[in-house]
Amino acid sequence: MKFVDEAKIKVNAGNGGNGCLSFRREKYIPFGGPDGGDGGDGGDIYLEADDQVNTLIDFRYTRNFAAERGENGRSRMCSGARGEDFVIKVPVGTEAWDENTDELLGDLTNTGDRMMVAKGGWHGLGNTRYKSSINRAPRKTTDGSPGEARTLRLEMKLLADIGLLGLPNAGKSTFISQVSAAQPKVADYPFTTLYPNLGVVTMKDVRSFVIADVPGLVEGAADGAGLGIQFLRHLTRTRLLLHMVDMAPADVKQDPVESVETINRELENYSDALGSQDQWLVLNKMDLVPEDIREELCQEVLDRLNWQGKVFRVSGQSGEGCDELCAQIMDYLDDLKEQEQLKNEQAE
Repeated sequence: MKFVDEAKIKVNAGNGGNGCLSFRREKYIPFGGPDGGDGGDGGDIYLEADDQVNTLIDFRYTRNFAAERGENGRSRMCSGARGEDFVIKVPVGTEAWDENTDELLGDLTNTGDRMMVAKGGWHGLGNTRYKSSINRAPRKTTDGSPGEARTLRLEMKLLADIGLLGLPNAGKSTFISQVSAAQPKVADYPFTTLYPNLGVVTMKDVRSFVIADVPGLVEGAADGAGLGIQFLRHLTRTRLLLHMVDMAPADVKQDPVESVETINRELENYSDALGSQDQWLVLNKMDLVPEDIREELCQEVLDRLNWQGKVFRVSGQSGEGCDELCAQIMDYLDDLKEQEQLKNEQAE
């Protein structure tokens, strides 16, 4: 299935029903008076997060959604029925933006979250509403108001604990296939990954975390170059970034240090939050580096980067160092959860 993480749709809430103009006419009751009922309210339109929906691809084919109109009022002071609401199912992790104002309407991050995106019209009033001691036969009614209409931009952001980033062909897909059951396409040429892949890493003690592999970034990604800008948004939800570095590039002119600096510049250009996110350096493809120069090469990269964070030496192909990396990721996530729980308890 083609991965689609952005779509534009039009939503129209239902119009309100019109009020009724009617007078009571019954035998032996010559002065029955007004008995026109109100109309019904128009139906609202909601977005609802559903874990059974994985992408926004359905909205490529169906773009217009409308809720039911409220019924008109009737005689004998009968109000019209309210229009039925319309619920649009979207993937968990979907943001809704107003396309015209660029306003963020809401973010659906949990299964079952529901958000109103278009309000139905208000019902019209029947002539019964206007009777008074000086106006016993009113002929005034009001029409229902139109329902709200909007053009929405839906953006899906993957909900993952860990995000993999790096230049094309850095070995991200090989790594995620090594540590999880995910089976992304792996080949020896750049841009093998064309859309994000999710993998669940399960530890021996049954603990687990979700890791996201996004297409490789290139210089200028934050400005729209390559596939980067389309998928950088998925990294904003992650708790930790793993920066994969190819230590044995096929192109000998490719410098690992420049690769790291290029990617980090793109993250900072995209957003300050993404640029300051926790990041671990993962020196990949160590099985292809001769043992006699392995330590010297790694230390040279770290010294030139002046890297102060955590560093891991792994091989996505052979699995070397992957278990240790996953164990430390799990401990890191557990510590974060404990800190968040403590903050919530203190806030209460």
